[in-house]
Amino acid sequence: MTVPDPGVYISTAQMYQEVRDLAQTVGRIESKVDSFLDEAKDIRSDVQDHELRIRTLERARWPMPTIGVLAGVAGAATGAIALFAR
Repeated sequence: MTVPDPGVYISTAQMYQEVRDLAQTVGRIESKVDSFLDEAKDIRSDVQDHELRIRTLERARWPMPTIGVLAGVAGAATGAIALFAR
Protein backbone atom coordinates (compact mmCIF):
# COMPACT_ATOMS: atom_id res chain seq x y z
CA MET A 1 0.00 0.00 0.00
CA THR A 2 1.36 3.43 -0.97
CA VAL A 3 1.04 6.62 1.03
CA PRO A 4 -1.00 9.33 -0.76
CA ASP A 5 0.84 12.49 -1.77
CA PRO A 6 -0.02 15.25 0.71
CA GLY A 7 0.27 17.94 -1.99
CA VAL A 8 1.47 21.47 -1.46
CA TYR A 9 0.44 23.46 1.58
CA ILE A 10 0.19 27.26 1.25
CA SER A 11 -0.22 29.10 4.50
CA THR A 12 -2.59 32.02 4.90
CA ALA A 13 0.40 34.34 5.46
CA GLN A 14 1.90 33.26 2.13
CA MET A 15 -1.45 33.71 0.40
CA TYR A 16 -1.85 37.17 1.94
CA GLN A 17 1.63 38.20 0.77
CA GLU A 18 0.93 36.99 -2.78
CA VAL A 19 -2.33 38.94 -2.88
CA ARG A 20 -0.52 42.08 -1.64
CA ASP A 21 2.19 41.65 -4.30
CA LEU A 22 -0.47 41.19 -6.94
CA ALA A 23 -2.28 44.35 -5.80
CA GLN A 24 0.96 46.34 -6.02
CA THR A 25 1.63 45.01 -9.50
CA VAL A 26 -1.87 45.92 -10.66
CA GLY A 27 -1.38 49.41 -9.19
CA ARG A 28 1.83 49.88 -11.20
CA ILE A 29 0.11 48.67 -14.36
CA GLU A 30 -2.79 51.09 -13.78
CA SER A 31 -0.41 54.03 -13.46
CA LYS A 32 1.37 53.05 -16.68
CA VAL A 33 -1.94 52.71 -18.54
CA ASP A 34 -3.00 56.14 -17.26
CA SER A 35 0.25 57.67 -18.54
CA PHE A 36 -0.28 56.00 -21.94
CA LEU A 37 -3.81 57.41 -22.10
CA ASP A 38 -2.52 60.90 -21.29
CA GLU A 39 0.08 60.60 -24.06
CA ALA A 40 -2.62 59.41 -26.48
CA LYS A 41 -4.67 62.54 -25.69
CA ASP A 42 -1.62 64.70 -26.43
CA ILE A 43 -1.05 62.85 -29.70
CA ARG A 44 -4.70 63.30 -30.70
CA SER A 45 -4.50 67.05 -30.10
CA ASP A 46 -1.27 67.22 -32.11
CA VAL A 47 -2.89 65.33 -34.99
CA GLN A 48 -5.87 67.67 -34.96
CA ASP A 49 -3.52 70.67 -35.01
CA HIS A 50 -1.59 69.20 -37.95
CA GLU A 51 -4.83 68.48 -39.81
CA LEU A 52 -5.89 72.11 -39.38
CA ARG A 53 -2.53 73.34 -40.64
CA ILE A 54 -2.60 71.03 -43.66
CA ARG A 55 -6.13 72.10 -44.57
CA THR A 56 -5.07 75.77 -44.34
CA LEU A 57 -2.08 75.15 -46.60
CA GLU A 58 -4.21 73.27 -49.11
CA ARG A 59 -6.71 76.13 -49.27
CA ALA A 60 -3.91 78.67 -49.76
CA ARG A 61 -2.22 76.61 -52.48
CA TRP A 62 -5.01 76.35 -55.06
CA PRO A 63 -4.49 79.83 -56.66
CA MET A 64 -0.89 79.08 -57.65
CA PRO A 65 -1.67 76.74 -60.59
CA THR A 66 -4.47 79.09 -61.66
CA ILE A 67 -2.09 82.05 -61.65
CA GLY A 68 0.41 80.00 -63.68
CA VAL A 69 -2.22 79.11 -66.27
CA LEU A 70 -3.41 82.71 -66.51
CA ALA A 71 0.16 83.94 -66.94
CA GLY A 72 0.72 81.38 -69.70
CA VAL A 73 -2.48 82.37 -71.49
CA ALA A 74 -1.59 86.06 -71.16
CA GLY A 75 1.89 85.40 -72.56
CA ALA A 76 0.50 83.41 -75.47
CA ALA A 77 -2.08 86.11 -76.19
CA THR A 78 0.59 88.82 -76.07
CA GLY A 79 2.77 86.82 -78.43
CA ALA A 80 -0.12 86.23 -80.82
CA ILE A 81 -1.03 89.92 -80.80
CA ALA A 82 2.60 90.88 -81.44
CA LEU A 83 2.80 88.37 -84.30
CA PHE A 84 -0.38 89.52 -86.03
CA ALA A 85 0.05 93.22 -85.34
CA ARG A 86 2.97 93.57 -87.72
